[in-house]
Amino acid sequence: MAGKSILSAALIGLFLTACGQSTPITSSANDAAPAAVPAPLASVPAKRLFGAEPRPTAQTPASYGSYAKGCLAGAAQLAETGPTWQAMRLSRNRNWGHPVLIDYLRDLSAKAARQPGWEGLYIGDLSQPRGGPMLTGHASHQMGLDADIWLLPASRLDLSSGEREALSSLSLRRSSGAFVNSEWTPQHHQILKAAASDPRVARIFVFPGAKVQMCGDETGDREWLRKIRPWWGHHYHFHVRLNCPSGLAGCVNQDPPPPGDGCADAQAWVNNILNPPPPDPNAPAPAPRSELTLASLPAQCVSVLQAP
Repeated sequence: MAGKSILSAALIGLFLTACGQSTPITSSANDAAPAAVPAPLASVPAKRLFGAEPRPTAQTPASYGSYAKGCLAGAAQLAETGPTWQAMRLSRNRNWGHPVLIDYLRDLSAKAARQPGWEGLYIGDLSQPRGGPMLTGHASHQMGLDADIWLLPASRLDLSSGEREALSSLSLRRSSGAFVNSEWTPQHHQILKAAASDPRVARIFVFPGAKVQMCGDETGDREWLRKIRPWWGHHYHFHVRLNCPSGLAGCVNQDPPPPGDGCADAQAWVNNILNPPPPDPNAPAPAPRSELTLASLPAQCVSVLQAP
């Protein structure tokens, strides 16, 4: 959890009072109206503020902003253990999401439990209790609509807290992600197919070789393959991203995937892994990632941060 030097919501009021500011703006239980960023907090990295919050707000559930620049009001907690899942790495306190995400994971884990050798799912990071940028790791997962699902078959659902910290997931890649390895099974295919076939899903990220493998193996409906997108990493887990729930003003969807099954695009990723193109000497150096502050986030996130 966050260290003592990090500002929590409970400390923000004291911090502002000491600086001669009024007490924090709070919102009602059903309102996350935009609020001005208090001057003393303007330069504090948003990850320090949101990463210090141990509990969600009492607001109506709402996702604000975008997947990599947002926050979450009224989060629901994924239970540490359910009939067909276990939440992993409990010390991170990242098993929070919009209620739609929690319902989705319950549904998907029940489908996974019908696969041979799977009792359900091991579920990694969702979001922090109030979303927002994280102290470590993900750039996304900020508004309670992203989830990492381990590729390790959940063979038992009675793991202790200590086991959930020590256990590692399973890498399914070979040749730097160009191919799947011998740990890949038809059950992985079926679970990913079930995950992507749900209309709540916007896209799913997995390593390129897995997408190509599924493209070659699928003999039925291929529409679901459109949502499976190759991305760096993602060989220990796959990343589910949901669409913004209907009627949520202030929640910004990612552009939909291009038309088609996306298999040619995945094969192009694989080709570039096996035969990397020569470096472009004129390519500009990548710009360093800027630190997000409260002012970088949607205006409602001030109220989300400061709400009871």
